Amino acid sequence: MYRNLKNLRKCWLLGLVAVLIYSCGTTKIAQPSDVAPVVVDMDLVNIVDDKVMVTVDPGPFSSDNVTFYIPKIVPGTYSVDNYGKYIEQFKALDYKGKELKIERLDDNSWHIANAKELDRVSYWVNDTYDTESEVEDKIFSPAGTNILEGENFMLNLHGFIGYFNDLEEVPYHLHITAPNGLVPVTTLVKEDVNAEKPGVDTFVARRYFEVVDNPILYGKPNTETFMVNDIKVTLSVYSPNGVYTAAGLRGSMEKMMAGQKKFLGDINSTKHYAILLYLSTMEDTDASGYGALEHHTSTVVVLPEGMPKDRLEESLIDIVSHEFFHIVTPLSVHSEEIRNFNFNDPKMSKHLWMYEGTTEYFANLFQIQQGLISEEEFYGRLMDKVANSSAYDDEMSLTELSKNVLTEPYKSNFVNIYEKGALVNMALDIRLRELSNGEKGVLLLMKELSKKYGENIPFKDEELIGEIVGMSYPEIQVFFDDHVVGDTPVDYGELWSKVGLHVISESVATGYFFDGEIPFIDVDPKNLNEVFVRQGITLSSFFKDLGIQGGDILKNIDGTKITLETIRPIIGESFGWTPEKDIKLVVVRDGEVIEIKGKVGRPTLEVKKLVPIEGVANEQQELRISWLKG
Repeated sequence: MYRNLKNLRKCWLLGLVAVLIYSCGTTKIAQPSDVAPVVVDMDLVNIVDDKVMVTVDPGPFSSDNVTFYIPKIVPGTYSVDNYGKYIEQFKALDYKGKELKIERLDDNSWHIANAKELDRVSYWVNDTYDTESEVEDKIFSPAGTNILEGENFMLNLHGFIGYFNDLEEVPYHLHITAPNGLVPVTTLVKEDVNAEKPGVDTFVARRYFEVVDNPILYGKPNTETFMVNDIKVTLSVYSPNGVYTAAGLRGSMEKMMAGQKKFLGDINSTKHYAILLYLSTMEDTDASGYGALEHHTSTVVVLPEGMPKDRLEESLIDIVSHEFFHIVTPLSVHSEEIRNFNFNDPKMSKHLWMYEGTTEYFANLFQIQQGLISEEEFYGRLMDKVANSSAYDDEMSLTELSKNVLTEPYKSNFVNIYEKGALVNMALDIRLRELSNGEKGVLLLMKELSKKYGENIPFKDEELIGEIVGMSYPEIQVFFDDHVVGDTPVDYGELWSKVGLHVISESVATGYFFDGEIPFIDVDPKNLNEVFVRQGITLSSFFKDLGIQGGDILKNIDGTKITLETIRPIIGESFGWTPEKDIKLVVVRDGEVIEIKGKVGRPTLEVKKLVPIEGVANEQQELRISWLKG
């Protein structure tokens, strides 16, 4: 999951183009609870104040003390979210229905005394979408929850269902009472309809991780199912205003996933994959974090319902292609830290460069190999990643970043896992193909790792790199020592040369405030009346010639006070500006008010392009063909 940015493909100015995509105690001694399932009841019918009642029955305990947890963090988010903050009126009840004494230890845990008498716990759950505009540390929408009575329930189950200490490996049975007309879509195993319990859906999971790993989307029927080779794919769409249907989006998803499966070949780690697409109204009480959260056999995607279809499909292809490749890693190849994930005291793996970096690299590589994008577009994406990566610490060890991603300074560099992580995988791919005369790359390496480990056998974090070196070439140890474990930046110029490519600079025409769909300006989400020039990007000649810098706040243009509303017509007028037009601006830079005058000129943008070298040697051409065509 890409925290608040899945994936950093394109940005659209908030409010102008309507979207910003920023396209994981005590011991329970007694029986029979060691073998009996934990039984959960959720009532989606009798909603009270936009809250859902949940009851969890663990079976009998023989210990006097037990602790109940709601996750602090879940896989794929790489951030502490404290889902227990959304729990209210927590109660522990004995077998006579009387309340037992409890102590709330922190946001996410409750200690229960006299646990031998414990029958069940119950509590009310608030959803997260309603409060995203109100809280500072909001939960990323694809990892959040929605309760819309009678219409929609986005059940990321880690926000609803908790676990008792030492019972994470016990089976779970979920009984969900749902409103008439709403159907569930999930990869969680669903039992046959029980005639004695109409309106109750029953799901089973082998352990608590499986509960968290299988979100459920309840909504009115809007689902398409298709086969991609031997994988059944289910696409479910919630579109509050009926703008989009699963049938209307099926074609692009089916084509894309067929290309992915062809790319993966004999990797076959799941029989069912679900895409749960939630389309937001963009209102204050609806989801605002656009992107996706991966799960082993499904993904939750959140995007604005107001997106034009071509942009929505483009975003879905980029996002879902990344998420689907997670069936390779971490589903088939993962460490003990992932297999035994601790939801309240997490120990992070050192190998995010693989879980996210390899996946992001494949999400782009398969598109060129399957003919979905041109070589020029593929090269452009690589250059975008080089540019995006430059905004982060290029001398930070990727394994150190992965292991310490929850703390600073690593947390601030987390996004680079998707940028530099993908580039390092590209460099590894080219190096492997160079050493094997084009016969072996990262995809074959992942296939070999999948065969050795698979879904149920984790590797030891410290041993993975040695395993990879043993499966490939001794020279690969040097690559990892330098660029993954070590802090030596990749020399991209040398890398491009190996495959007969080089970088050229080119001046291209652009707009005054936008380069195509990419804005040079943005607004502060906490203050929509503050419009500023974006930092960390290459600005056009319009800004550079006037001396405007990234981070400058635009206060006034030609006598008009700048707000979100007033900048819109100015942007519209700018399409008719001539180079000779005079302009007066007032900006604030580091607290200083600066007046600027000049002519708007004809805006251009210096861009760097990755292109083939003319007359390159056959050896370089062959290596490039091996890399791009597989």
